[in-house]
Amino acid sequence: MLKSWMITGGITFLVALGGSLIRPRDVSWGLRLDRPQWLFFEPAIPVIWTVIFACGAVSANLVWQAEPGTAKTWLLMGFYLLVELITVAYIPATLRLRSLKVGTVLGGIGVILGLGLALTVRPISGLAALLLLPYVVWSPIGTYTTGQMVELNPDAG
Repeated sequence: MLKSWMITGGITFLVALGGSLIRPRDVSWGLRLDRPQWLFFEPAIPVIWTVIFACGAVSANLVWQAEPGTAKTWLLMGFYLLVELITVAYIPATLRLRSLKVGTVLGGIGVILGLGLALTVRPISGLAALLLLPYVVWSPIGTYTTGQMVELNPDAG
């Protein structure tokens, strides 16, 4: 029988994989963009997002285990999925549309949704809310960085 952690982890993994559907020419456009000088940590970003997604999956599992199968829990699982879909859509949408403004908007939506999710699950599980803290802290950094890149690459806005 499948355990809840297997399901939440599997869904998280599959959705994250969906973000890899990027055409090579789109990637080369993104690599040519100017970046802020302070963006020295860019090589660590994939690892950072992997940790954030793992924390999100554990958080979702804790919420599920607190009230398994209730209508409220199913709605919260949908909320988790929405946050992940918005987050994963950032790179493909930005690269395919060749628009950093699109990325900034998606990042901003992710910031708001992530904070809302953390506040919503806090009464159910403080640990689940705490596990969303990396997302709540990191997503504004990514959104700010993309906004800065709009200024450095006005043609890519």
